Amino acid sequence: NVEPEIFRHLLYYTYGGKVADDDLKKCTKDIINAADRYGIVGLKLEAETTLVTSTTITVANVKELLLYAYEKNCALLKESAMDFLVGNRNDVLNNVSFDNVPGHLMKDLLEAWNMDDSVRVSALRKRLHKKGLDIDGSREAMVALLKKKL
Repeated sequence: NVEPEIFRHLLYYTYGGKVADDDLKKCTKDIINAADRYGIVGLKLEAETTLVTSTTITVANVKELLLYAYEKNCALLKESAMDFLVGNRNDVLNNVSFDNVPGHLMKDLLEAWNMDDSVRVSALRKRLHKKGLDIDGSREAMVALLKKKL
């Protein structure tokens, strides 16, 4: 279920190549989907970063991005969507239905309103990387791993 072009990117990356930025931008979600499916964490994180930096989050797309981030375990994308929701809560509440959003995502949103910078995904990933630990996963998993390794 992976397009040949995307599979070539996976193989190229797996064998030490770097996927061109233009290709990452052009095929971001397809690369995330395939890298997630085959456990190619580094490529998934690069594609996720590209998605976050190249996508303008709006009231119209924030729910879709949040649900995609949840489905693919893209912590940085989820955090960006949450940041948008927090910063634009009135517009979002007046224009977006959260009827089919899982309850724990709503809990995460409420927690995001009170979050400090030390538990942001980028800060957690830096701390984990310095300790030589896995940097993929949800915020909760990263916090638990840091607590476990203290």
